[in-house]
Amino acid sequence: MIFDVFPTTFRLLLASLFWHEGTLQAQTPRLSFQLRHRHAITNTSNVIFSDVGPSQLLSHSLSIPADPYTYDVDTSRLLTHRPSSYAAFHDARLRSMRHGQSDATLWHSEEVLGPDVTDREALLSLAKMSNNAYAASPDGGWYNIEGFNRACQISFYFTIPVGWEPDDDGLRGHVFVSEDSSTVILSLKGTSAGWITGGGGPTVRKDKLNDNIFFSCCCARVGPTWSPVCGCYKGSGKCSQECIESALQDDDLYYSVGVKLYNDLTYMYPNSNIWIIGHSLGGSVSSLIGVTFGAPVVTFEPPAEKLAATRLHLPSPPSAQHITHVIHTADPIAMGTCNGVTSTCAIAGYAMETRCHLGKVALYDTVTKLKWAVDIRTHSIRDVIERLLSEDVEWADEPPPDGDKSVSRMSWPWWGSGDKDKDKDKDKDTKRVKLPVPVAKEEVDCVVRLSFFILAQR
Repeated sequence: MIFDVFPTTFRLLLASLFWHEGTLQAQTPRLSFQLRHRHAITNTSNVIFSDVGPSQLLSHSLSIPADPYTYDVDTSRLLTHRPSSYAAFHDARLRSMRHGQSDATLWHSEEVLGPDVTDREALLSLAKMSNNAYAASPDGGWYNIEGFNRACQISFYFTIPVGWEPDDDGLRGHVFVSEDSSTVILSLKGTSAGWITGGGGPTVRKDKLNDNIFFSCCCARVGPTWSPVCGCYKGSGKCSQECIESALQDDDLYYSVGVKLYNDLTYMYPNSNIWIIGHSLGGSVSSLIGVTFGAPVVTFEPPAEKLAATRLHLPSPPSAQHITHVIHTADPIAMGTCNGVTSTCAIAGYAMETRCHLGKVALYDTVTKLKWAVDIRTHSIRDVIERLLSEDVEWADEPPPDGDKSVSRMSWPWWGSGDKDKDKDKDKDTKRVKLPVPVAKEEVDCVVRLSFFILAQR
């Protein structure tokens, strides 16, 4: 029997040597991403791609200090809910539109690898990738999904006429792929407007149309002098619900284009886990696509998209915890306070009247803690990168418990080392301490408000 006891004792001894401080958690990998494709749409709303080689990375990036062109992101496991199929999701939308019915059997739960939204460095990498979606890309090399050999991951350009370029006025962005191709990040460009972010450019008109139809109460009719973006205003403070729901179904609007883009990406990378990121309007569209497919989503300063999801009749999953919005309190657009006829947004022609977000919000109180003034210019992704996520500020809601350094590390001294203090100093030098960030939470007491408009059925 003594021979049976020894192996057990030995195993317990080994287990004690490799015990971690704090709660033992399953290790998840750190993934490294590089830009692999850019995406755009044609004038017929078809999604097209162009490949980016290593020598082209500089020309596809905006100038951010110390931008490495390889982006490291720590990961964590999260529970998401996916529809059984996109066809089933579409059928559920139709039943909701026509009969007001919901389908609880539509969803199945799945544990996936997502970005670690409690890690500031991971958020910083994702913010930089979101920022680079605004970069003006060199021309040429476009192909549609028929020009992509999935087996070899090789692109063929015969499907697009030589010299042809996509309409600049539409949804654009980048596709990043991890070194092992296990994970793909779809990055969507937000609103290009020189007075806010993105430096203006050819997409301004279509971006503004999407902003005004997604985030206004009724077709962006803020006052009697405004020209509505759709014909749903019925006078005397009334808005046709059926009309505005129909207007949001337009194939040219970014949600419809984004669904096509996601489906094409699943064809190109059928065995990969897909995340979606974006800033501003790109973040809101990312969230709508993420709630459709159950993909992990991280957004930065998005206008509130919950009203648009309701009007699109997107079936609600049991939980939307896979969607995280990073927002600071000095941004009136993301906070839902840039509205009214005298607001900066309205003066510029934008009706930003929504207030509620899907999923969770990691709220940085920059007004109280950093003394930022509420200013529409803080909506810029550059402010998020350079003034918020790059700064060593501790944002924890509560200080971490004693001994919890938010890292996993070996903490036992090796027998016979002779210098335990030296081992401790070495441990301090090699571990990466995570600075706490605000805990992402669902918005409390957020009610989708429709200003003074009364929604009429017709």
